[in-house]
Amino acid sequence: MGLSYTPPRGVVDSTTMLPDALDIGHATFWMQVGAALFCGGAIGIERQLRGKAAGVRTSILVCLGTEVFVALGAAVVGPNVDPTRVLGQVITGIGFLGAGVILAREGRLLGVTSASVIWMLAALGALCGLGYLSTAIVLTLVALIVLIGIEALETGWEKLRRGRTDLDLKIED
Repeated sequence: MGLSYTPPRGVVDSTTMLPDALDIGHATFWMQVGAALFCGGAIGIERQLRGKAAGVRTSILVCLGTEVFVALGAAVVGPNVDPTRVLGQVITGIGFLGAGVILAREGRLLGVTSASVIWMLAALGALCGLGYLSTAIVLTLVALIVLIGIEALETGWEKLRRGRTDLDLKIED
């Protein structure tokens, strides 16, 4: 009933060799870092263009930082080592970071989407750190569709709720 863990390719144990994901001379390192930069950057550009405080730099750093911590956790191998603990601690830390973005002002909650984006950026970084690069890129595109597409739907619904349309009808006497 126990969980099994298979270390990333190239890791024999923590003392014999540097894992590919942490070796700057290995393509795996650069692919994982590049994917984290792409994922964080793509979402960060969307946030920056909307004038949100957590823009390109923050998004890249959250995604890249998570990638590094998860890759480090996956690299530690031993009989009493549980690399999933690093992932759990990253999730907890990101939860606190996201909570700090949320503000209550005049009976309204602000920053909930930004907090959710930070949560998603950490998930994308974790995927990159574990080597699931294609999945991270696809989920980045899904997140962008949600951020952009839902905004368009919300704007359309708001106009309908108010009785406005893009077509102005003029009534002549």
